Amino acid sequence: MDLRYTAEEEQFRTELRSWLADSIPARWRDPGFWSVLPDNEAFELRRDWERRKAEAGFAGIAWPTEFGGRGGTPGMKAIYDVEMALADAPMTVNPLGLTFLAPTVMAIGTEQQKREIIGPMLRNEVIWCQGFSEPGAGSDLAALRTSGRLEGDEFVVNGQKVWTTNALHGDKIFAMVRTEPGSQKHRGVSMLLIDMNQPGVEVRPLKQMSGASEFGEVFFTDARVSVEDNLGGLGNGWGTAMLLLSFERGASGIGQYTVFRRQYDDIVATARTFGRSDDPVVRQELAKRLVELECLRYHAMHVLTEVEQGHDLGSESSMTKLQWSEASQDLWETFDDLLGPEATLGHPRPGLDLESMQQEAMWSRSVTIWGGSSQVQRNIVAERVLGLPR
Repeated sequence: MDLRYTAEEEQFRTELRSWLADSIPARWRDPGFWSVLPDNEAFELRRDWERRKAEAGFAGIAWPTEFGGRGGTPGMKAIYDVEMALADAPMTVNPLGLTFLAPTVMAIGTEQQKREIIGPMLRNEVIWCQGFSEPGAGSDLAALRTSGRLEGDEFVVNGQKVWTTNALHGDKIFAMVRTEPGSQKHRGVSMLLIDMNQPGVEVRPLKQMSGASEFGEVFFTDARVSVEDNLGGLGNGWGTAMLLLSFERGASGIGQYTVFRRQYDDIVATARTFGRSDDPVVRQELAKRLVELECLRYHAMHVLTEVEQGHDLGSESSMTKLQWSEASQDLWETFDDLLGPEATLGHPRPGLDLESMQQEAMWSRSVTIWGGSSQVQRNIVAERVLGLPR
């Protein structure tokens, strides 16, 4: 495991840190700034800022230059994740497109798809959603029922997707659709690229317990998509989806550690404010959380080293997902235990952004479910790492 960055990577850190300091308005860092803004206003602020970041050359860090990226190293991507967290920079408005769709298009997309999808996505001119989960096909994606009936050179799509991130802001959606009538399980499925701004596509918000509506339901009623707007070949949707989901960011754990470590410091400050910092039980729980986070950091550096040396991550991605999601959830469970009823009711406290912390605590309940549940990840590790029988 190599814990060092190259001189070139450290120079990149200096440039990025300077740009972030000059480009993020001071008021954006004020406690509660984002939580009081209307969702649409906050989204457009983030979208415009991210466009300017791309124009300045600080987007697509590890993407090839031919696709508008910086052509950087995995180490630069790790530095980018860390510095974005340290600067309290806004989160991306196009996470699923940038993380999963873009590298898949680079790998197997047609030349036309590369031209039409990658550049506009990088500049946030087009916001992409992912249409995988359905009411009866969550963990078992192969049970999907959304269908595409061929009419001439178009598919007519009918069905429903659920838990769609950014559905209310989405322009297009990459969706798993059963395009061969009567097919079962993994066969006869295609990944279609569907325009959401057309008749036959309806989006309904799903309100979370935090009050936000980050997710939505998407209903297709005779929506149309060209036969050419498929990714990876008709009937090869399952293989395309597996490729898409394989694009784990090798350095992502380092950025996540940075975010969680700052959250940990906020929780320690909360313990002090509420007069709980001398409680031996509280101190023991906080010590456990710190140990978990440091284990995550060293695992993330190990994964980064593997990526930089060109090794296939394989089951490492499942180990990383399991580790960071469980560490995050444990951290916020400690917060809940610390505050008791105040964790959900709460009252303003000087120097603490309790509302944002409460929302983060509620959000943490989901992280061991989406992206592959902890149960699924444990099965993968047990079978492929430990060699246990199925």
